[in-house]
Amino acid sequence: MKKLKKKKILITGALGQDGIILSKLLKKRNYDVLGWIKNTKTINSKINKIKYQKINLLKKKEVNYNINYYKPDFVVHFGSNNPSFNERIHKKKDFNSNNKLGCINLINSILDLKLKTIFIFANSSQIYFSQNMIRVNEKSIVKKSSSYTSFRIDVLEYLKKIKKKHNFKFINLSLFNHDSIYRNNKFLIPRLIKAFKNNDIKFLNKIYNENISSDFSHAEDICEAIYLLIKRKILIDNLILSSGKLTKINDIIDYLIENYPNKIILKHKKVFEKKGLIGNNSLSKKILKWKPKKNIYDAVDEIYNLKI
Repeated sequence: MKKLKKKKILITGALGQDGIILSKLLKKRNYDVLGWIKNTKTINSKINKIKYQKINLLKKKEVNYNINYYKPDFVVHFGSNNPSFNERIHKKKDFNSNNKLGCINLINSILDLKLKTIFIFANSSQIYFSQNMIRVNEKSIVKKSSSYTSFRIDVLEYLKKIKKKHNFKFINLSLFNHDSIYRNNKFLIPRLIKAFKNNDIKFLNKIYNENISSDFSHAEDICEAIYLLIKRKILIDNLILSSGKLTKINDIIDYLIENYPNKIILKHKKVFEKKGLIGNNSLSKKILKWKPKKNIYDAVDEIYNLKI
C-alpha cells in the first residue's frame, strides 16, 4: 500500500502566538510544517520537531528560492508587524510599504512558480468600517483608517485581482481579537494581568475609564478553525473567525478582582456604554462545523497562572 504524502504547510511569523499554536496543532496531526521567522532572537522559543528558516520577506529572490525548494501545499501568512505592540514601527512611513511588499513577494513567488499552493492571509478585524456598525459579516464594508489597515486592504484587493486574472487560490481570514499564554506581553490582556498582579491601580483605573469592549476569543479556537480549513481544503474568499459576542474589558478586570487574591479597589469615573465591533461567525461555524471550546476568560486564567 502506497504511503500517503504528508501535506506541507509553510507558516510565516511562526514564533508569534498564532504561529506557535497552529504549528503545534498541525504537527500533532502529522503535517510537515516549516516555520519562517524574521530573526533569531526568539530561537529559544522554537517548538520541538518544527523546522525553521530565517527569511527576509522583503528579498524577493530569497523568498522565491525557498518557496520553490519547499513547494508548500498551504502558506499561512501571519508574518506582519503589528502596531498593537510596536508603535515605533507603526509611525514609520515605510510601515505600509514594507508589510505590503513582504506579503506581495510571498504571493508573487507562488504565482510566478505556478505552484498549486493555497495562500491563507491572516487579516484583521480592524479593516472593517465601524461607524454605526455593531456586528459585521463577510460582506461588510472595509475602509482604510491607518497604515495598518491600508496594507491589509491593499493585499486583499491584490488577491482578488490575481484570482480573477490567474485563478490564484487564497483565503482571506478576518481575525478578531484572540489571546493565549503565547500572546506578546505588550498586548492589552497580558498587560492588564501584569498590572493586576503588580497592583498597578493607575493603569487599571485608566483602562477601566476607557470602557473598552471588543470581540475576544481564545487563540486555540481560532487556530483550530484554521486547521479545519487546511484539513478540508475549503476555499472561500473571505471568512470571519471570532467569538461572535462582545466582551467588556471592565468585566475582565472585575473577574480578576473577584477571583484572585489581590485586594484592589478601583476609583473610577462613571463609565458610559460604548459599542464595540462583533464578528458574525455563523458562516465559519457552518462550513467548518466548528464550535469554539474556550473563551477569553479561559485565556485570562491561563495567562494569570503562567509561571514566568
